[in-house]
Amino acid sequence: MPMYQPSKRDMVVAGFEGGGDGQILDLDTAVKDGVLGGVDGGVVGAGVCEKLDLRKMIEELDLSEVPTVFICPISLEPMQDPVTLCTGQTYERSNILKWFSLGHLTCPTTMQELWDDSITPNTTLYRLILTWFSQKYLLMKKRSEDVQGRASELLETLKKVKGQARVQALKELHQVVSAHSTARKTVIDQGGVSILSSLLGPFTSHAVGSEVIGILVSLTLDSESKKNLMQPAKISLMVDILNEGSIETKINCTRLMESLIDDKDFRSEIISSHSLLVGLMRLVKDKRRNNGICSGLSLLRTISSHKEVKNLLVSIGAVSQLVELLSGLEPDCLELALCVLDALASIPEGRVALKDCSNTIPIMVKLLMRISENCTQYALSILWSVCKLAPEECSSIAVDAGLAAKLLLVIQSGCNPILKQQSAELLKLCSLNYSDTIFISKCKLTRTIQ
Repeated sequence: MPMYQPSKRDMVVAGFEGGGDGQILDLDTAVKDGVLGGVDGGVVGAGVCEKLDLRKMIEELDLSEVPTVFICPISLEPMQDPVTLCTGQTYERSNILKWFSLGHLTCPTTMQELWDDSITPNTTLYRLILTWFSQKYLLMKKRSEDVQGRASELLETLKKVKGQARVQALKELHQVVSAHSTARKTVIDQGGVSILSSLLGPFTSHAVGSEVIGILVSLTLDSESKKNLMQPAKISLMVDILNEGSIETKINCTRLMESLIDDKDFRSEIISSHSLLVGLMRLVKDKRRNNGICSGLSLLRTISSHKEVKNLLVSIGAVSQLVELLSGLEPDCLELALCVLDALASIPEGRVALKDCSNTIPIMVKLLMRISENCTQYALSILWSVCKLAPEECSSIAVDAGLAAKLLLVIQSGCNPILKQQSAELLKLCSLNYSDTIFISKCKLTRTIQ
């Protein structure tokens, strides 16, 4: 029986990190010389490697780029127990055994028939894989420890410094927590939320407030932390920064406030602010950043469930502004805007404002059966509210805009039965001002409406 001779392709690794100028490396030489095993230029000792769990390292690192020679051709995942066939091809042991169990007697890569179905552990490749992943893993751990230590240092610094030194410490902490989950955990575990929250108040500069808000929005806040942040002075500062900060800061403000509103201890009076609503409307009309529009609309949707907020939104002209925005919004933002308008349609002032906006009915008719079932539901609800308010005037405008035909499409579709019922009721309301013949022609149909 011929002995296995590794193919040249399986014996070389090109241009690995630490390999030097992309030369071709023999696997034995790579392991012996520590070419792929060093951390910061050092060599990972064999004893260290043996103590590390290869499976755990692969899972925790979750690397997008791994040397191709480490990848099993069957699973396309890094090998943990590489074995070689008589053809010279190497596979993960469990994968090739499964291939054999399915009755295959060929090499999966070359499709050659096997003259020997035995498998040989590729210990050289295994050592190289273990060493390479150990290097990456230990470096990751070292960086993680460095990040955690730096986060702790910065928290201590914030207790002592003021002025520009405080701003600089906050900027660095902001960068660290944005990039590293371990830093975020350190900040939370070491009481950092309380330290940061204490920096927000009526005399806080916008430079400090913007950085603090940027950090807090990336952390998971508990109920006590949220309660502390909902103090009127802190909310007032957030509103001020929302009106005057950069786009990124405005987005952070909206996200932080929305997370606070979700808390059970939230009091609606703290967001019944004319300045807050004006700031949010400015944000949703700013077309420079789509995620800013969505963040603003998301917070508007959350707070528009409160009656005081609805009245304020109508009073600042939000209805007509939102209606005019609809045609240029992305689908996710569009659904949020329709949800807000539907909430405003639940109060008399909101319904009047929707009726008085000349584009409300044509746009709502156009949106039926166009984007999503949710969008259709909101548009239908708004149309019902407006047409019910002034049946003769609004129904005529709606039918001329093609509402009847759209409603028939909803009724015949496979959508929610409640939507179908609402469509039937609105269709009946619209038909009251027409004879059967005229209404059928308006529907652009030739069959009788039952």
